[in-house]
Amino acid sequence: MERNFPKGFLWGGAVAANQCEGAYNEDGKGLSTQDIAPRGIMGSITEEPTEDNMKLIGIDFYHKYKEDIKLFAEMGFKTFRTSIAWSRIFPNGDDSEPNEKGLQFYDNLFDECLKYGIEPLVTISHYETPLALSKNYDGWINHKLIGFYENYVRIIFARYKDKVKYWLTFNEINSVLHQPYLSGGIFTDKEKLTKQDLYQAIHHELVASALAVKIGHEMMPNAKIGCMILGVPNYPLTPHPSDVLEAIKQDRENLYFADIQVRGAYPRYMNRYFKENNIKILMSPEDEEILKNTVDFISFSYYMSSCATADPEKKKLGNGAGNIISGVSNPYLETSDWGWQIDPQGLRYILNLLYDRYQKPLFIVENGLGAIDELITDENGNKTVIDDYRIKYINDHLVQVTEAIEDGVEVMGYTTWGCIDVVSMSTAELKKRYGFIYVDRNDDGTGTLERYKKKSFAWYKEVIRSNGKSLV
Repeated sequence: MERNFPKGFLWGGAVAANQCEGAYNEDGKGLSTQDIAPRGIMGSITEEPTEDNMKLIGIDFYHKYKEDIKLFAEMGFKTFRTSIAWSRIFPNGDDSEPNEKGLQFYDNLFDECLKYGIEPLVTISHYETPLALSKNYDGWINHKLIGFYENYVRIIFARYKDKVKYWLTFNEINSVLHQPYLSGGIFTDKEKLTKQDLYQAIHHELVASALAVKIGHEMMPNAKIGCMILGVPNYPLTPHPSDVLEAIKQDRENLYFADIQVRGAYPRYMNRYFKENNIKILMSPEDEEILKNTVDFISFSYYMSSCATADPEKKKLGNGAGNIISGVSNPYLETSDWGWQIDPQGLRYILNLLYDRYQKPLFIVENGLGAIDELITDENGNKTVIDDYRIKYINDHLVQVTEAIEDGVEVMGYTTWGCIDVVSMSTAELKKRYGFIYVDRNDDGTGTLERYKKKSFAWYKEVIRSNGKSLV
């Protein structure tokens, strides 16, 4: 079967500022919540940045972006997803004036992309909040963050309106349920955080997201502004009705974020949850009006699926590791080096699920395989990685994207996660590599930061050149 992708399909790759840029204290940048989290989400936060925090240097994209974008252009990227570091623009988040050197860096970065015909796809807030907003206001719990975010959004929209056509408001916005510090800048300890405060913080983020859509549509009529959710479809572990209902419940925990951003109002099923948990969302009539500003498309990450069961004994049997959200292991699936279950068909499933639910264009903005790569010297004397496992992973997932397109799903594009090796968000390691480009940096801080093309580099280049026809 010939694999067909639509004309103009946005092929590319994705990174996040806090995982690649480094230069954490250069050119007026303030500290972010990531700068004091040396072990990623798996560890505790520190008082100040520490030398063992791999993200402080990242892969030095801040100084090497021209070299890297040239490599992306060689692969044929149509789009490049990155994020703006909020604390590079407003060092404390509540500053009266933006930092010009930070603004200029992203001017230069986007100009470099456009020079090669690569469309920037920009995440406004990707797992980093200015640390001062986290410490002084407790992050998104505080209603004032809506105003600080609005100020930030107005500045970057005005500055980049002629350079950036595609925007995402928050990265994996639903992850705040599981990682309130990482995702919501909430400084209160996770164990002490009340559900009332958590869901109020979520409300503030959702209002801010809708406000960004409203402002974006006013300032940039031709721009497309999307939401971004962490996509983990939940299968019932068994056909038992209780397991089926549990799967619906777990799906709703994730999808209510998209429901609000796509439909413009809270879904009715949340009324029961709020009632049973004694949650009373403080919501003004103005908030309700703002929420009516709905996104142009839905983007999501997809790495794995999960299983749901209502049986407490079966829940103990196998808790699969995962991308923030984890569930009961699926006995029919293999796992990656990090225990994430590999399920290409799950990508077709979630594409259909989201399109059936919303009838909005979909954009897969994260998908990839984190693995331990071995740098070798080939017969021509070139350093490379023979990453056939990565090629197989991405090939199998893209085949399922073509199946979803045949099913009638409207898919805008696909950006692989970590198109160049970056510091892991979850563990702050570099040995967990995703890229088509190997970066010579190790977890002990050693390495030259040289870039080397992996075998998958040429493979992905051909996928893009053929618009997916080379897939097997």
